[in-house]
Amino acid sequence: MMVPTRQIRASYNDDTIRVYQAYSSTIANSALLRGTFISPPFKMARMTWIKPSFLWMMYRSGWGEKDSGQNRILAIDISRSGFEWALQHSLLSHPSGEQFDKDTWLEIKKTTPVRIQWDPERNLHLEPQAHRAIQIGLSNEAVSLYVNEWIQQITDITDFSQKIYQLVKSGDLKTANSRIPLEKEYPVNDLLKVKLKM
Repeated sequence: MMVPTRQIRASYNDDTIRVYQAYSSTIANSALLRGTFISPPFKMARMTWIKPSFLWMMYRSGWGEKDSGQNRILAIDISRSGFEWALQHSLLSHPSGEQFDKDTWLEIKKTTPVRIQWDPERNLHLEPQAHRAIQIGLSNEAVSLYVNEWIQQITDITDFSQKIYQLVKSGDLKTANSRIPLEKEYPVNDLLKVKLKM
């Protein structure tokens, strides 16, 4: 079945949605111990990007093998109400003439705590696909809400991810594909679809 160019796909249930982040072991260990990213070296003042796409996270982190402070891959289950708050308080990361001119976009950006970016989805070989995956950048009050209210559970999936990577490297794509977390279309209303240019 043809996947729409822009569609939010994620693993979710009635209460939570799973997003991914990759960090150094120092940040990952602290987060796993405390159940959130409340303490240094995590920086509340920096924008933090959450990604519902497992394969896009594998691309960004190189299956946890990039030597760039992203060697630990975390699955974070957050409340759906928090996720939807983020979408409602977002702005596309680049101005679109169909919605705003650049000056208007810059003004709105000053008071909007969430950025939305659509990047090419990836396959098992981390090759770009025609359809896109959503990336959600949290800043200011959105970061505080994320770490203090939205996060329900954090799971280290580094080993899980690297086992899939070993299957890919050995050419067993069928088994690798069967182990990828199931992601399905996440429902959004028509107003959000327009806002996110879906």
